[in-house]
Amino acid sequence: MSDPVYIIGIDLGTTNSILAYVEADAKDVESASIHVLEIPQLITAGAVETRSTLPSFVFITQGLSTPDGALSLPWDPSPPYATGEYARLRGEEIPLRLISSSKSWLCNAFVDRNAPILPWENPGAPSGIPIDAKLSPVEASSALLRHIRDAWNHTMAGSATDPDERLRMENQKLYLTVPASFDAVARELTVAAATMAGLSQITLLEEPQAAFYAWLAAAGNTWRSAVHPGDRILVCDVGGGTSDFSLIAVSEENGDLVLDRVAVGNHLLVGGDNIDLSLAYAVSRKLSESGTQLDAWQMNGLWHSCRQAKEKILSDPDLQSQPVTILGRGSSLIGGTLKTEITRDTVESILRDGFFPVCSPEDRPAAPRRTGIREFGLAFEADPAITRHLAAFLGRHTPDGQPAAPTAILFNGGVMKAELIRKHVMSVLTTWSPETTLTELETRDLDLSVARGAACYGLACQGKGIRIRGGLGRSYYIGIAASMPAVPGIPAPTKALCVAPFGTEEGTTVAISNQEFVLLVGEPATFDFLGSTSRTHDAMGALIEDWEGEIEPITTLETVLEGEPGQAIPVTLELNVTEVGTLELWCVSTLDERRWRLEFNVREH
Repeated sequence: MSDPVYIIGIDLGTTNSILAYVEADAKDVESASIHVLEIPQLITAGAVETRSTLPSFVFITQGLSTPDGALSLPWDPSPPYATGEYARLRGEEIPLRLISSSKSWLCNAFVDRNAPILPWENPGAPSGIPIDAKLSPVEASSALLRHIRDAWNHTMAGSATDPDERLRMENQKLYLTVPASFDAVARELTVAAATMAGLSQITLLEEPQAAFYAWLAAAGNTWRSAVHPGDRILVCDVGGGTSDFSLIAVSEENGDLVLDRVAVGNHLLVGGDNIDLSLAYAVSRKLSESGTQLDAWQMNGLWHSCRQAKEKILSDPDLQSQPVTILGRGSSLIGGTLKTEITRDTVESILRDGFFPVCSPEDRPAAPRRTGIREFGLAFEADPAITRHLAAFLGRHTPDGQPAAPTAILFNGGVMKAELIRKHVMSVLTTWSPETTLTELETRDLDLSVARGAACYGLACQGKGIRIRGGLGRSYYIGIAASMPAVPGIPAPTKALCVAPFGTEEGTTVAISNQEFVLLVGEPATFDFLGSTSRTHDAMGALIEDWEGEIEPITTLETVLEGEPGQAIPVTLELNVTEVGTLELWCVSTLDERRWRLEFNVREH
């Protein structure tokens, strides 16, 4: 394949997806022109327009009566489902046919993420969707990436009958962003979704880092005077479905500034979706007080309608209220369409008091109520207070025994577009460390910065800009059964063996060659795969006996390794962090040249 013409950054977002690109032969990050692709998509039935964002929604059309050509795209006259703006709008009308937050489902360890489970619905819900029309979280993510790929090829590479092969997306250098908190399984599933969309040559990049690369590019040569050795930069990324925190430390080596990503937060399923749902409940309570009850179907539609109202209010400081429409069901309670409104006071009070309350640096998220049975679905955070989650993140990163006090903050994500919220978070952080001067690093467009930054990262990888040293955002472990005499009623304890230390760089292969383990082959065996964002100093091969509370289970590796049934083989362990950003764990026989790769099983047992 010839050298790529473009470097492409893709932000596969929970709410919106964006593609940015830069010429591969650009001189450097500071002087490069970063472009955002205007993505063709259905706006209404039969009408295609371009937008800088592709709403990350998939609408199941199978089983619905749709006029011929109503869903036609320039590259596909009869797509199997609708994506983008049209999908979002139709989903508000028929919410049980809408797939949203597919990115969040990729990290839900309690479902088979390769099984067709979306749209997720409660048992008995009258969706009318044929079983074979549902998609897996991987397929839903792939559907969005496929739309982006086809839109690029249509726009940049020419006609489908005579394309310029050098310009097709498959032949460019691709960088796909993921939350910094995505574990190894969620990252591998993201790669699988890209491969399914025909994008096999991609590299993963953490979203907070991408946002910082966008700031570096926008600041140009002035960034070196904006930060200084000793600074600790907090990237606070609150998007549609997740909240992501990272700390970047600034130091000096040989007279040059050096950037290190030194801490990553846990995966927090709290963001714009939660805020929209809170607004929906506020509207529902208001209607209930006047005698109108909404059912679950209408609440789902109201949830999506509240998103639009919130975004319009927060983007226009002069807008004091926004109308909200709720479709009727023809029931005795509601015979037709209802209209109400959301006020600015309601939006701001829910944001300030519910999601960004004033708290102390010692405060921590409230523990979830331990209910014996709860409804299955996405595992949203029990405590929606993002400021308390932020306090817990900074409290876990304790250089010199003191909680980390950031000296600068870079905001990202759709929620943080509101100046009100940015100023409020700055005020809360200032009360935590009044002796530290906190500076906001200004960014131009919080919706587009992650995609722009991913394209900039591609240039940095070519030596055309400074790179943030990061590597793995957590430490990874394998559960090892302790060797001890059998005791009736007491199972052998499981120790956690560190197989990938925090910060291990992509492209690194590390081995535990000075320790031997016993591997069972020829019959089913399971391996517990664990991770930690707080234990950042464990070395390769460290064996931790008491790990409860600091190291969390991620998934189970289950396989039948080739060999004589029941045979025990002495092995050493080897880990490869691929250039793409995924993990490969190998068991290497000490008796011969045999090697076994432990495959991820993405279904918890």
